[in-house]
Amino acid sequence: MRIPPLYRSPAWQRLLAGMVIGGLISWVIFLYIFGVLQEDSKKKLEMQEETIRDLTGDIKIWQDEYKALNKKNIDLLKIQDISVRITNWENYKKYGIDSFSVFELEDAIKEDIGMMKAKDLDTVFKSRDLLKKVIENRGVKFNDKRYRLEVKEIVIYTTLSIQIHLHLE
Repeated sequence: MRIPPLYRSPAWQRLLAGMVIGGLISWVIFLYIFGVLQEDSKKKLEMQEETIRDLTGDIKIWQDEYKALNKKNIDLLKIQDISVRITNWENYKKYGIDSFSVFELEDAIKEDIGMMKAKDLDTVFKSRDLLKKVIENRGVKFNDKRYRLEVKEIVIYTTLSIQIHLHLE
């Protein structure tokens, strides 16, 4: 048995040559398109990696700034100063109370409640009744007359502000 001699026929030769040339051309086109797509994908990945690096750096900067602001806010949420004011002492000038005596009294009250400095606002807010009792239980004596103190207003923020009225006993 013999293989027919079709390889000598020009029609078959053209068909086989066309198939080989078509296969080569399609392979070249496939490699070109695949290469272009791979190159575009590589450029896109490099650009995304650069963006990720930039954004990671930005996130680190924001986190550091956020931590710094949190520390600053924690410091701001503590009592930093105490302000005591006796508001109605002018009514008692006729009894011989002068502004220096009132200043000394305010200073003494500040010393009594000085332990509240550098405490956080929550602690001071919870102990406001104790503050009120400490101030109101203090007896004051000016020119042989006794006075009692009454807390009218307590404002708790970074400055603890207390307004006190003076009453004759």
